[in-house]
Formats: sequence, C-alpha cells, structure tokens
Amino acid sequence: MLRILLYASLGLAVGAEASANEVMTPEKLWQIKRVSALGLNKENTHVIYRVTTPSVEMNNFDSKVYQVPIKGGSAQLLEAYQGLLSDDNISPDGSKKLFHDSVKVEAILSSDKHKDLGSSNAYVFDDLNYRHWDTWKDGSVKHVFYQNLKTEEKVDIMKGKPFDSPTSPFGGSQDYIWGPKGENIYYVSKKLTGVEYVTSTNTDIYRYNLASKKTTNLTKSNLGYDKSPAFSPSGKLAWLQMDEPGYEADKNDIIVMANKKKVNLTEDWDGTVYSFKWSHDGKHIYFVAPTDGTIQLFQVPVNTRSKAKPKIKQLTKGQFDVNGIVAALDGQLVVTRNSMNKAKEIYKFNLRNKKMTALTQVNETFYANLDLPKVEKRMVETKDGKDMLTWVIYPPNFDKSKKYPTLLYLQGGPQSSLSQFYSFRWNFQVMASQGYIVVAPNRRGMPGHGVKWNEDISQDWGGKAMQDYLDAIDDIAKESYVDKERIGAIGASFGGYSAFYLAGNHDGRFKTFIAHCGIFDTRSMYGTTEEVFFVNHELGGAYWEKDNGAERKAYAQFNPINFVDKWDSPMFVIHGGKDYRVPLGQGIQAFQAAKLRGLQSRFLYFPEENHWVLTPQNGIVWQREFFKWLEETL
Repeated sequence: MLRILLYASLGLAVGAEASANEVMTPEKLWQIKRVSALGLNKENTHVIYRVTTPSVEMNNFDSKVYQVPIKGGSAQLLEAYQGLLSDDNISPDGSKKLFHDSVKVEAILSSDKHKDLGSSNAYVFDDLNYRHWDTWKDGSVKHVFYQNLKTEEKVDIMKGKPFDSPTSPFGGSQDYIWGPKGENIYYVSKKLTGVEYVTSTNTDIYRYNLASKKTTNLTKSNLGYDKSPAFSPSGKLAWLQMDEPGYEADKNDIIVMANKKKVNLTEDWDGTVYSFKWSHDGKHIYFVAPTDGTIQLFQVPVNTRSKAKPKIKQLTKGQFDVNGIVAALDGQLVVTRNSMNKAKEIYKFNLRNKKMTALTQVNETFYANLDLPKVEKRMVETKDGKDMLTWVIYPPNFDKSKKYPTLLYLQGGPQSSLSQFYSFRWNFQVMASQGYIVVAPNRRGMPGHGVKWNEDISQDWGGKAMQDYLDAIDDIAKESYVDKERIGAIGASFGGYSAFYLAGNHDGRFKTFIAHCGIFDTRSMYGTTEEVFFVNHELGGAYWEKDNGAERKAYAQFNPINFVDKWDSPMFVIHGGKDYRVPLGQGIQAFQAAKLRGLQSRFLYFPEENHWVLTPQNGIVWQREFFKWLEETL
C-alpha cells in the first residue's frame, strides 16, 4: 500500500522546495481536533464547547467539553456541563422540558405485519418516501414531546400523526421552541406523506397550545420551506422562508411576524441567508450569508412599522468563513470561523470596532508546525463575458519557475457555496501540500454572487456551468507553472456528475478524472433518488414527460451516460453503499462502462458510508486511494 512517505516525497517530485516545517498529509488531517460550540453558560460569561478528536486506531471519536471566558482567558475542562449550559428546551417558568423521540405509527416491517414470523426481515411499502438519505423507513417518525419536570408526565404533541418533527434527515432541536410565555410550543414539520412528501419542500411552522391542545399552521400560505423559528426578547417571531415550491436552493429570506403582520426583511437583498440570531435588544437580526466566495456576517434592522426598505449592512470581510452565530450579546457576537487553511474555531466579534478575536485556538500549535498552501482569489472572464471568482490554492513553497500538476475542483450541490470551507475529505490544504495546484471556480449555480447567478444552473446542468469550468482551467493553464499535460478533474455529487459529463466533453484537456457519488445517468437517478422534488426542479421534470423540454436537455443533451463513447481518460469512481440521494447504481454503471470501454479505471466502494465518508479509517482509505490514483494517472 502507498504509505505516507510517498506522499511527503511527492511534493518534492513535482518541484516544491524542502522546508524546515512539514506539510499537511491525509494522516495529519485526521489528527485535527474538531471544535463545536454548544452555547453559553447561564450567566453569559463563558462559551461552552466540545472538542472532538478522531482516533484512527479505534476508528471512532473522543469528545471533551470545555468552557472559555468570553472576555478572554484560559479554557477549562468540564467534567459535567449540563447544569452550566443555558437550556432553551426548558420552559420560561422552568416547569417543563421539550425533547423529541421516535414513535411507531405504521406497520412496515414484515415482523410487525406477521407477528408469527419474528425472524423475517422484509419491508412492505405501499407509497413513496420508503427511504431517506441513508435510512430505510421502518414505520417510525420523530415527534416533539414536553415533559412535566415535577410529575415526569410526557406529552406527545403530535400523537398518532405520521409526520416528522424534527424534519428529516438533518433536523434537530432547533426545529422546536417555546413561546415567550411558555403557553405555546412552535415546531417545524412537513405534514405530507407518500408521493406528496417526496415531491414537496413545504415545511411549515406550527403553534401548539398546551391548554387547548390546538395546533395552528402559521405559514400555510407559503408552499416552500419555512424553518428556524426564533423569538426576540420582546416576543417577535422570526424564521427563514423560501418562496418557490420544490426548490431546495431558493433564495432564503428572514421573515418577522409582529401583531399578525409578516415582514420580509431581506426581500430586496440580492442574496440568500444561511442562519440568523436576534440581537440582545431585539432591534436587529444578525445573519450569515455567502458572498464573494466566502461566508460573512450581516445585520438588518427590525422595524415592522416602517414602510422603508431595511438597510442591510455587511459586518465582516476577509478570506475566511463565518460559519454561524453562537450568541448575540450587548456589543458583541460569539461566532465560529474557519478558512481553507484552518479548521473551525470560536471567535468573538466586537460590534463597535468590528474586531474579531479568537476565543479558542485548539489547533494553533498543530498548524504552526506546517508549511501552509497559499490561497489566492483569481477573477476569470467566462465565455459569455461574466467575471467569475475562482480560488487557486498553491503548494507550500510554491515556485513559479517550476511546473505543477493541476486539479480542477468540481463543486457539488449544484447550489452549494464554494467558500473558504474546511473539509475533512475534499481538503484543498492536503491536495496542495502533495504538490498539486487546485483550481476551484465559483461557477454558475453557486450562491454569494447574486440570485440570478445562483439560479442559472437549474435545468442547464451541462450548459453554462460546464463552460465555466472549462473557462477557469483554460485561464490558469496559460500560466507557465501549470503542467498542461497533467491536469485532472475531481468532484463529488454534482461534482461527480460534472466529472462524468466532462469526461465525454473535454476536448483533451484532462488526463484523469475522479467522481465521488456522482450522477451518471439522469434517467435512473430520477427513478431511484429519494427527494424527487430535487430532480423535478433541477432536471425539469420526469423523463417520460415528452412535452416539457426535460427529455431533450436533462435526459439527452446533458446526460453523461450518452457521452461514454467519447470517454478517453482514466476514471476513478467512488461510492457509498448507503447513499440514497445519489444511489449506488450510478457509480456501478459508470465504473462498468469505463471498464468495458477499455479505460484504466477503479471502483472504491464503502458499504457502510452514505453520501459522505465519516469514519476515521475509511476517511484515510479515501485519501490514500485518491492520491494513489493521481500518482498513477497524473
């Protein structure tokens, strides 16, 4: 097996100079500690956070919890923290607690339907939504409960209903909150089943009254996503809303309701909101949003009585991502932040002088011993005359007088932002540190460059976005330090689709391809994916609908399977067995086609992984095989 010494020497082999420090490697990547903020203590004086350390040897993760003063100072390890952490799930009067649990509402398992056959393991489905993300449905759903802390009585506020709250697959405790006085519970749910469920994005915010047991839909008029409810200190309700039904990447707006009046605070702003937090006095809402190839902090004033358009102000700017807002205090925010060269840490942001200060530096010593890649912003003119931001990541100790193999990174989504993210798989720091230049264009479809740029990819997967990729690699290929004979294209999900598509439409630009969990055949993708609203919107409808244009474009003109006869470069296919978003058959078809075409090809299969690779040893296998393939083919 290719070992780490080969990786270390690879950088030198392609021209990187030796240095006093080491460079990032796949093994080192899995030594990085992962920081996640849990919240503030009850006195709002300390941030409580978790540090998770991967163990490759044990193939698991170890976690410890710490607190650090917001004013600055040393971190303290906590043996127990539940009593210290402010708990929003406790009712305002302290008498009840919110939680969620799984309840059985339908007999789907054969052992439930046939009680005398308890060892059988079949599933019987009469409708869609039979599996989601990485889990087959077994007749259970998640319901919101509240518990009387004195009597320990538990009440299921959705009793008997076949709907989930929190929402599947990624919803959590943020999907339910107490009302300001504790007389109501507000929760998010998609109250649909079967075909309606898989073809809709219509989640709503519901109000459940504890006294009357009556449930009211507060967002019935909106047929897209409604989520993330949060109250201001004075009792105004805000949430995130997408207008267009069935469009999961629609513009996300902040809605505020006061005195039964709904106001869209970001309606006229040419961007999309990721998450938000009320100010301590309720006069502003702070939010994070993609912009200019990064994710930054913004604020918007809240005045529901004014007819004037709210003036949105960007608070931070720099070559980093502000991932989320932990807390909003008087004069300062607590946030998390990372960049392509450094994993997430916790910061405080001074609202008066706009200064950002690190509260945690968990991995600082680790990074201090590494030579880091250089990350530059490069503007590329597209074929249709647009300016496209492109991130270029250069190897440590980059030397312009030498030539380097180059990787075109193909982002997924297709509407995911290509920001200053830090991935534990698609890690540009690791790639560049092995001697590769990485080119990461913010092609059509990515948020942060205006709503139109974001929307321009839908039903045009093989159009302008593919040309944007080619424009980006052609632009940097003009540089003398790019080895034009050693250019590869790599990506996952929609990025995997892009690799499959470009393999038949690249005019000799690329010497090798890597596609992880990519869409190979849009027809079979439509027939096997679980969130049908996605393919309905992105592909333009079903492949049997001959009159909507989708048959000609999505299933013919832009379908990678139709260009396999033009594949002429090595193809590395990676797929997870529990990926139900882009099911396993997509990868199998692509690998089999490449082999039968006589191409150098390889199939890396993870039976227990989903759309991602999450366990430590599988993560290192992924990295080792990734670089082994590049060494062999590039």
